[in-house]
Amino acid sequence: MSAPTSSSAAGEAAERLAALVGRTTLHPPVAASLALSLRSLVADGRLPVGGRLPAERELATALGVSRVTVSSAYRRLRESGWARSRTGAGTWTSVPDRSGVVAAFVPGAPRDGTVDLSYASPAGPPEVADAYAAALEALPHLLPSHGYLAGGLADLRARVAERMTARGLTTTAERVLVTTGASAGVSGALRAGTSPGDRVLVEHPTWPNALDVLRMIGARAVPVPRDPTATWGAAGFPGALHRAARETSPAMAYLVPHHANPTGGVLTAEEQRRVAASLQQHDVLTIADETLADLALGPEGGPEDGPGGTGDAADAPPPLAADARPGAVVTVGSLSKSVWAGLRVGWLVGEPSFLHRVASTASREHGALPVVDQLAACVLLDGLDAGLVARRAQLRVQRDALVGALRATLPTWEVPVPPGGLSLWCRLPRGLSSSAVVDAAERHGLFLSTGSRFGTGHAFDDHLRLPFTQPVPVLEDAVARLAAAAADAERAWGAPTTSRGGAVLG
Repeated sequence: MSAPTSSSAAGEAAERLAALVGRTTLHPPVAASLALSLRSLVADGRLPVGGRLPAERELATALGVSRVTVSSAYRRLRESGWARSRTGAGTWTSVPDRSGVVAAFVPGAPRDGTVDLSYASPAGPPEVADAYAAALEALPHLLPSHGYLAGGLADLRARVAERMTARGLTTTAERVLVTTGASAGVSGALRAGTSPGDRVLVEHPTWPNALDVLRMIGARAVPVPRDPTATWGAAGFPGALHRAARETSPAMAYLVPHHANPTGGVLTAEEQRRVAASLQQHDVLTIADETLADLALGPEGGPEDGPGGTGDAADAPPPLAADARPGAVVTVGSLSKSVWAGLRVGWLVGEPSFLHRVASTASREHGALPVVDQLAACVLLDGLDAGLVARRAQLRVQRDALVGALRATLPTWEVPVPPGGLSLWCRLPRGLSSSAVVDAAERHGLFLSTGSRFGTGHAFDDHLRLPFTQPVPVLEDAVARLAAAAADAERAWGAPTTSRGGAVLG
């Protein structure tokens, strides 16, 4: 937050912060609850480090609490290293040197004796090293060139096009743009398709990095509820999306049709057709993130070969773009979840004119794409179908083990079993804050992301994402630490004075 230039501006800054904190989520002891909320906002990245906090009087008025309460909360932040102040100059957010806090979904270095579930990325298989060895053998053939490969390596683009065609979206290499991971693809597409002030439909909850990009470019996220466990009625998610498109005139939409992060939810074939038709009707350019589409796991306790037992591309659901007219959907993909996040190779599939706009911006930011990584990606795509069989089997075992441990240890938590993806989206018992649990868990050597990281405003503080990407013994250890943290949070913060049910926006 920038320094206020008038009493009116100061009041507006305080109102914005009060909205982020959530007036109804504060509970006794209120000063401690407020300090925890502010600390979580800094740790999640929703408050910038070094940003000036509102004056105590303005924030107290905005929150409807006493100035003493705000003063006490600021003092707690200073004592724990999450704020700094100077007499007569105000208070600024900070990060304690000892915390090791890093941006969400950019994990820090492993620390002995800790368990990090703040990100959802599995370990890399041995095939990755073999692929890079093969890439180095192929590299001499490309060294006589300048190394700037417009749009990406031709062989890689051809393989992506073949895989998308096998899934039901007939395409060619000319409609594929290689990016430095899926995140760069999503960011590039959003930047190319929106301007400051534009509205963008997003499913709610959603992948946090997409929300971060929208904030950076000045676009406005329009959340549309998508909860696989909710009772929607006849219209369902497609109906809610249709209404939002009709009422807000968005420029774009960002969706994860298959095994969404964090819920693991999947659009049925009929839902997908209705979503594509509705967004097309309202002329909304859609980004369909298919990064997790290959990770179908089936029901809990299902057969070892699971759905799509061969791992073939044709076993994955058809992309959203297959149900839309050409140019209406830009498809995002990568190998980060199906193989390894350390391989920074992703792609966009769409109209060449739009991809050219994305590529022009990207080339100014980072120049050439990494050639060796692309060569390795070619090798990994050739063996991906076989590798997915083992990957799915491993994830299925880990998912079921995590579900079983949570049900046995924390029986009051709601633990839906997702049909795929990499994480559980757990609903906490009424009165238990994910911010409080995350704060307590760190003291037990367990690192998590708050539920509110996956939504707009202060939504989903009553949820927690738990990835099942680590070995079973590690997951069972994590649940034991989580139970201890939940007990600490309940003792330290007590129950809120109001229900959190109204906090879920959209």
